[in-house]
Amino acid sequence: MIITKTPFRMSFFGGGTDMESFFKEHGGAVLSTTFDKYCYVNVRHLPRFFDYTTELSYSKTERVSSVDEIQHPAIRNAMKMLDMHEIRLTYEADLPARSGLGTSSSFAVGMLNAFYALKGKYADKRRLADEAIYLERVLCDEAGGWQDQIAAAFGGFNRINFTADGYEVLPLIISPERKAALNDNLMMFFTGFTRFSAHIQKKNNLTAGDKVAQLREMHALVDEAERVLVDKNAPLAEFGRLLDHTWKLKRGTSSAISTEGIDALYAKAIAAGATGGKLLGAGGGGFLVFYVEPDKQASVKAALSSLLCVPFRFENGGTRVIHYTPEAYEPR
Repeated sequence: MIITKTPFRMSFFGGGTDMESFFKEHGGAVLSTTFDKYCYVNVRHLPRFFDYTTELSYSKTERVSSVDEIQHPAIRNAMKMLDMHEIRLTYEADLPARSGLGTSSSFAVGMLNAFYALKGKYADKRRLADEAIYLERVLCDEAGGWQDQIAAAFGGFNRINFTADGYEVLPLIISPERKAALNDNLMMFFTGFTRFSAHIQKKNNLTAGDKVAQLREMHALVDEAERVLVDKNAPLAEFGRLLDHTWKLKRGTSSAISTEGIDALYAKAIAAGATGGKLLGAGGGGFLVFYVEPDKQASVKAALSSLLCVPFRFENGGTRVIHYTPEAYEPR
């Protein structure tokens, strides 16, 4: 039996520039972190006592006798890609799916990590990220960028650069005290809405000609935000103001990004004292994150009392195997 634990990610700046169709021509970068909310994938070989050969448990339960019968596209394609047979897979998570935190990509990374472990093989973080990108973007033909798979695999607070040659992961060098202060000044709220990121991405059409200027400016904000974080003399509140700037830019790229309800919630938080914030993920719903000085946090929480406030801490581990019990398995 194998159990993997894979973090969710919080993307601050550069979202949209990680789309292959954009960064291959213009370059791209994102600033993101993983945090202490996880998905867990439990995989073992299914004992041969049943009239089915594979059992899957996620938001629904599937019991099938052929990999081709599997309805879940990521599981079906991953099993074919790695030649997996006769398995029982269970998925659990700390936060809901389709909420802007890269949950589907964290699942893809954690599942691939578990499959390799079940085979008795080691897959490094880059391999897991690369294969999760291939699984979701090519085999499953889902619209979206590359940042989620990379963040889930590598973990930590990183700048991820994208070029025509691929990507590089650069951990952000921040003092522990400054990093803790940033964490303390961020508040996350669940709007209660969920959506499919791939559907939003298709509506966004972020690489259309009239969106390139906004995306280039969003790309430039990655440099500014990194400068604020690494310069210990820079006011940390500037990070919050940059969040507000990037959110306004992102809203301008598509009508599918926000809703009247989300705009109203955002305005309430700003009026209550938040310096800035943004909706996490592709848009349309999920989680809002705000930069709020400690003395204003009670006021912001009261203003958004209809929403669930979710405490969190940054994490550095990325995907990992937390339980490994080898199994003797002979193919049929």
